[in-house]
Amino acid sequence: MNRVVPVLLSALLLAIAISNPAYAGKYDAQFRQFLNSEIIPAARKAGVSKATLDRELAGLTPDTSLPGLVGPGGKGAPPKVNFQAEFRSPSRYFRDSQFNALVPGGRSLMKKHAATLDRIEARYGVPRRIILAIWARESGYGNAKIPHDALRVLATQAFMGQRAKFFQGELIAALQILQKGDVSRRAMKSSWGGAMGQPQFLPSSYLKYAVDFDGDGKRNIWTSQVDTMASIANYLAKHGWAKGRDWGYEIHLPNTVSCTREGPDNRQKISSFVNEGVKRVSGRPFPDHEINKPGNILLPAGRYGPAFIATENFYVLKAYNESDTYALFVGHLADRYGSNKSFVGQWKPMKETTRGAVRNLQLRLEGLGHDVGGADGLIGFKTRRSIGKDQEKSGFFATCWVG
Repeated sequence: MNRVVPVLLSALLLAIAISNPAYAGKYDAQFRQFLNSEIIPAARKAGVSKATLDRELAGLTPDTSLPGLVGPGGKGAPPKVNFQAEFRSPSRYFRDSQFNALVPGGRSLMKKHAATLDRIEARYGVPRRIILAIWARESGYGNAKIPHDALRVLATQAFMGQRAKFFQGELIAALQILQKGDVSRRAMKSSWGGAMGQPQFLPSSYLKYAVDFDGDGKRNIWTSQVDTMASIANYLAKHGWAKGRDWGYEIHLPNTVSCTREGPDNRQKISSFVNEGVKRVSGRPFPDHEINKPGNILLPAGRYGPAFIATENFYVLKAYNESDTYALFVGHLADRYGSNKSFVGQWKPMKETTRGAVRNLQLRLEGLGHDVGGADGLIGFKTRRSIGKDQEKSGFFATCWVG
């Protein structure tokens, strides 16, 4: 079939939509103008051919059903849910049922791809259990539904999302991918946030870190398990994975060691923590190759949850997703491929609040001179230890948690 016909038909339908308000979507004409004035010139400058642009952008309309949109140009009030959503204990991320569902599949895939994983580990230095755990978290080993047209999602986010400028760059990267031919437009599926394929790479990450490890000439993170695993390993290696080190260890943290010492900027030799009474919950000593290397205290729920010594590799996991609970989930799942056991430390009942209330607390702490890492309504390590310092200043035992 002549490819000119569908292109002309799409252009005709678009012309009808723009000229007939009863037929057109609310933003279709403005969206087309945005593509013509902003995206096409930038894409051409980035090396995307006119033929690729004509083929991929013909008939494209915004998907206004996506969550979190604010309006054309990215201008408008953020959705209220951003600061009113309920803020709960990290414990909800660590239900045993989730891990029990994921561990068997990971073990099976490790056996299936044992020889390939040997080669991936040798090349990138990232343990297979870490690779499999990220794959599980991102897409359930490729079983999760990833239904969206990536290009349409990215174009919509670039046009009317909260981070419009950021997504303009990702849209152009997606056009570059389509021009290279590693994947067809039909197969280039993403989440509603534009993260693509089984490892959930944004287009810019795909261009930098996706690899063809199965040797078929294409970097296929949508249907190739081998390329998916190798791409995850390459991503972590390029972000500084320290070969031979683990992500961290669950510990007993004595009350004599303040929770306000949490954070990667408070790293010291693990042996120094041992001298202060820190012990592994397993009862075993820290490995010989770790004991004189740096680590830091990690308390995702302050004194209301399990405690850990984290290595720099924990923060490489955070480069994949900037969340303590995400990185801890990955590390814990990786451990459970060996012995499928829960944390020893308990997640204690705690006061639930809202992101808005947390943000107000952060603003108050900033007013008192604390560095909370930004008043964003999220309780990161800087906010946790700032809470603890304020508690200690007021004469209380520091818990480093809200309440």
